[in-house]
Amino acid sequence: MDKRYKLALVGATGVVGEVARKVLEEKKLPISEYVFFSSCRSAGKKLTFMEKEYIVRELKEDSFDEGFDFAIFSAGGDTSKKFAPIAASKGCIVVDNSSAWRMDENVPLIVPEVNSSEIKNHKGIIANPNCSTIQAVVPLKVLDNKYKIKRIVYSTYQAVSGAGIKGINDLVYGNDEGYKLQKFPYPIINNCLPHIDVFLDNGYTKEEEKMINETRKILNRPDLKITATTVRVPVMNSHSEAINVEFENNFELDELINELKNAKGIVVQDDIKRDVYPLAINATGHDEVFVGRIRRDFSVDYGINMWVVADNLRKGAASNAIQIVEELIKKDSLTK
Repeated sequence: MDKRYKLALVGATGVVGEVARKVLEEKKLPISEYVFFSSCRSAGKKLTFMEKEYIVRELKEDSFDEGFDFAIFSAGGDTSKKFAPIAASKGCIVVDNSSAWRMDENVPLIVPEVNSSEIKNHKGIIANPNCSTIQAVVPLKVLDNKYKIKRIVYSTYQAVSGAGIKGINDLVYGNDEGYKLQKFPYPIINNCLPHIDVFLDNGYTKEEEKMINETRKILNRPDLKITATTVRVPVMNSHSEAINVEFENNFELDELINELKNAKGIVVQDDIKRDVYPLAINATGHDEVFVGRIRRDFSVDYGINMWVVADNLRKGAASNAIQIVEELIKKDSLTK
């Protein structure tokens, strides 16, 4: 008889938690029991999942005493710092969506298409990268393997759903009379904000620093030269990124594009004669990373520009975490 697993979803009623429930319904993993947790504010709420009704439980220090195989955390860094070690101490493997553990040298930072072999190194906690990093490294890993990347320049155009329900509200209700902004320092309607997360002393934002450091860790290139500018735009869902890449080695553009076409998890949409290129509205609802506008950067010897788009709530968060759980089940790497 096939083994069945027990999974906890922490932050089940949040924006990412709702998407995670939808993806779990689609995936139909060999999980016999699901338990949904939230903060005390949402505890007691009823939700329907796989045609059954569940009552959301309040997350407490003894919540994992009953025994779980996996827990997906989507409830913020403070919650993860406190409760992920507790869950792991009970034999549960935690896949954490927050930034709490990403740069911990003892915690693997995983995008399954890129570095699934690192999953086995977990000590009870596995980190899910930042949404903007996930979609970038899927094509970058393919190109680094083939041509060796010398430098990366990120420019992002990030949707408001990445800022949670408050960010969504600022876009949906921002023009309503009397509405007070909940998330952003300035209106997002008809505007672009070059300000995601807090500013650091070096002039970068924390989001930009995340992209730089996480890319280095995932690609296992600690000295890779990277710079980033991250921008919030008035788009509901799916992040878009202009990525400039300089290589150590020369390349044929047709060959490079074919490498991307043949890679797992990538859809190349690049036919400028027919105005075909990735769009946020088309990426929403999908788990693939869409790549287009692939062209030489003639300002350097060996460089390209490309346009990379993905659903930040699915591939950038929920789906990537669930893919990690799939890999754990596939590899039968549960630690007891």
